[in-house]
Amino acid sequence: MSVASVYPHYLAKAEKKGRSKAEVDEIIRWLTGYSQEGLDAQLEKKTNFEDFFAEAPRPNPSRSLITGVICGVRIENIEEATMREIRYLDKLVDELAKGKAMAKILRN
Repeated sequence: MSVASVYPHYLAKAEKKGRSKAEVDEIIRWLTGYSQEGLDAQLEKKTNFEDFFAEAPRPNPSRSLITGVICGVRIENIEEATMREIRYLDKLVDELAKGKAMAKILRN
């Protein structure tokens, strides 16, 4: 499954709650280290999630601070690396849609 196929759902979830595309992109850039141009290129290429996270330039070391339950599964207990990264992203988008401040979402 490509990141580009799920990205519109992230946007819709955030925008439905009054948040912006810029905030969704900021979350993805924070998590992965992609520049905006790099993120746009990955979306355009329809990169799958495994390659998207494997090719991430600078995965944020603070991503391990993302904890909690998403889709009924505790994030910190997910052993498969790609699935854990996907769930990190899901959790951050959920927090954005729930109205959390960007500083808290980005673990500042």
